[in-house]
Amino acid sequence: MKKYKIIFTIFTMLLLVNACSEKDLELTNPNQLSPDTFFKNEAQVQSAVNAAYANFQTHGMYSRGMFFSSDNMSHENAGNPQLEADKKQYLDFSFDSSHGLNKAFWDSCFRGVNKANFVIENKEAIDAIPETLMSTTTKAKFMGEAKFLRGLYYFWLVVRYGDVPLITVIPEAPVGFPKSSADLVYQQIIDDLKDAQTTLRDKGVEDNGRANKGAATALLGKVYLYRGEHALALAEFNKLSGYALEANFFDNFKEETEHGIESIFEIEYDDDLGFSAQWNSDASGAGPNEATFRGQEYGCLNWFNVYPSDDLLDEYEAGDTRFGDTFYSVGDSYAEGALTITTSNLTVGTDVRRAGWKKYQNYYKDASEDQTSGINFKYLRYADVLLMMAECENEVGTQSDAVGYINRVRLRAGLTGLATTLTKDQVFTAIVHERKVELAGEQVRFNDIVRWGNASTELAGTNFQAGKHELMPIPDAEISSNESITSADQNPGY
Repeated sequence: MKKYKIIFTIFTMLLLVNACSEKDLELTNPNQLSPDTFFKNEAQVQSAVNAAYANFQTHGMYSRGMFFSSDNMSHENAGNPQLEADKKQYLDFSFDSSHGLNKAFWDSCFRGVNKANFVIENKEAIDAIPETLMSTTTKAKFMGEAKFLRGLYYFWLVVRYGDVPLITVIPEAPVGFPKSSADLVYQQIIDDLKDAQTTLRDKGVEDNGRANKGAATALLGKVYLYRGEHALALAEFNKLSGYALEANFFDNFKEETEHGIESIFEIEYDDDLGFSAQWNSDASGAGPNEATFRGQEYGCLNWFNVYPSDDLLDEYEAGDTRFGDTFYSVGDSYAEGALTITTSNLTVGTDVRRAGWKKYQNYYKDASEDQTSGINFKYLRYADVLLMMAECENEVGTQSDAVGYINRVRLRAGLTGLATTLTKDQVFTAIVHERKVELAGEQVRFNDIVRWGNASTELAGTNFQAGKHELMPIPDAEISSNESITSADQNPGY
């Protein structure tokens, strides 16, 4: 059973969403809380901080939109005929500023920012809580969580949209905010993560499901990497300790082995804790949303709306054990070995698909999926960090050290190591390959090929337009409701 999972219950319309871990369910009754009584004790502070996590679990984010948008735009997925139109638009890049899941993503992130701001803006009230009710170190670590979450939401926003409104206060009136430059947004993210590093607890001390020091450090390194500041990124990654690769690659994607030694930060789900709000939470994070549609949507025995693209399948080398841990093929066993994948399982109409997704599927233990998968998403894991370190070393260190990081990932996959005499270009090619096969279906590749500048090559023939589709459009609803943003502020090409 999972422990310390975060669950969420709405008790005001805008900001004050109560939540608690399983461990702390007895701490507070959300129906008795109000703004007038807030920030008077530890339970209330924890409730406000937990609220900022809730927006991970929306249709705009990991309950639906995040995996479809990332995996389809990268063309790790291909679509079966029954795939809904708004998901097909990610495949052929035909979405526009009216796209519903794009708006849900934008709103989910900014609501998460708003909730984090609510905590950060009330630091004075939190610090005023007597030491007998809440220790100084606990106050500081909750403030660190809020800053980590604000930094993460803004990182998602700036990567997807570029220039966005930078909001670090709770508005006193319903006014709009203009776009800020991506550089200013990145600086705020960096500042928040640096602050979070100083107060967050280490993994193993902090409850599972909450941000910890390692998560802030890894994310800061990733931010620097996306900025092209390889030396700064490498310095952050080198601070990480206590992490290692799982001996069994597939343990990263099973419910029973979550928060293992490779895990740095996970997006939490646990269907045992409730999902009654699953269909009505596009962006708010209100109500029980402890289940994701990922299993049912991708499941080759169920909705089977998408399947692994030929381009992705062809990328794997002979003997790479990750292939069998990432995909189901004819003859593979499932449901604890009781059943076997057949050709008919992979047949859609008259077409037979080469494989179905195994990563993040419940078939390893169940004969069928439903709409309530409780498997966590690994947002950051150590294999990703090792490959980012290789990328940094290739730029500012030595090629031999870069190859060393790559080989640690390859050896787990049953492959021989690469020669340490590879040139810089050869190492980069190896990194591109290794990230594609190691992190398949983990919402990483599209951002990778955009930041590398090779998206138009990798996505040739998909309707991807260079100079346009590197960014998503600002939603129409934002332009119509925010007096400080006009159609002239829309991203290029939309």
